[in-house]
Amino acid sequence: MIPFEYLEHTADVKFRAYGGSPEEMLSNAARALFNAMIDTSTIVVRETWKVELSSDSLEHLAYGWLSELVFLFETESAVFSTFEVHLHEIKGSPDKESSGWKLLAEVGGERIDQAVHSFENEVKAITLHRFGVKKNDHWCLQVVLDV
Repeated sequence: MIPFEYLEHTADVKFRAYGGSPEEMLSNAARALFNAMIDTSTIVVRETWKVELSSDSLEHLAYGWLSELVFLFETESAVFSTFEVHLHEIKGSPDKESSGWKLLAEVGGERIDQAVHSFENEVKAITLHRFGVKKNDHWCLQVVLDV
């Protein structure tokens, strides 16, 4: 199975990320996000950042995950190439109706160096246009990036 593929889109960048598990799908989506901007083979892991998120659905969590990575890119002036994602499904109990997902991740990368890092695109935002998670024989996340 390929980790991700880019699809035709008139103005923005569209991709599908795949995985045998939701964690692998989200990790591959993060790789696709950064590969849309920069050749990630030029990124050396010099630092790591922790990401912790929770949401009521896997789809909302996926959107939050990618949005958080764009936020870190902008605020930390950093690019990332490694994504270790761990998910926990929160099940509601009889006395507690809430359920959802919790994500704990560590992303590795380095601060942007214009002499080393050449950008193809700069992602402004993750859009909700055609955004979605599906599970068939594998997990699939479709994303359109506003560039």
